[in-house]
Amino acid sequence: MSKDNTLVWSNDSFLRWSDFNAESNTAAFEDSHSVIKYRYTWTVNSDEIEKQIIFFIENIQLSVEFHHVLSWVRLSQATDDLLKHEQGHFDLAELVKRENLEKLKNKFYEKQFPTRGKNEDQRKQLAKEDSGKMIAAEVERLEIILSQRRHEYDEQTNFGQNLDKQLEYNSIFAKLRL
Repeated sequence: MSKDNTLVWSNDSFLRWSDFNAESNTAAFEDSHSVIKYRYTWTVNSDEIEKQIIFFIENIQLSVEFHHVLSWVRLSQATDDLLKHEQGHFDLAELVKRENLEKLKNKFYEKQFPTRGKNEDQRKQLAKEDSGKMIAAEVERLEIILSQRRHEYDEQTNFGQNLDKQLEYNSIFAKLRL
């Protein structure tokens, strides 16, 4: 998916209804749906220690992306309050990222992992592949946490209809931008 199809969370990234480009789902209970995912990059380096080639994972970068072409709204329900609730889903993903990023990094940083392969080029390629699979598994766990938290958010706010609870969440999310 190209950069044009995503909006990356930042202090000044706020959703607009024009960001919701998918056709609305008439069978869905919700009046809108945001598809939000984590994207990650990392650096893998290798070294020889005691005649064994090992690799290290460094510089893990994790970003939160809103996917325009997968997110939708029923235009008849496109209110400011509902948009604020959907922004909350985006902000919640950033909050979950911040709460878990250090744990993710600690799982890999300053650790040594064995390489596979018959020659240096193959070992480098397989180290990149293996490290990617390892990080992907952790990011998948993070997305499960996010899914659970999104469900709680929708339940507690009644999809933005419980304005008192929505305001509590909005206050939490506002702190992300300080």
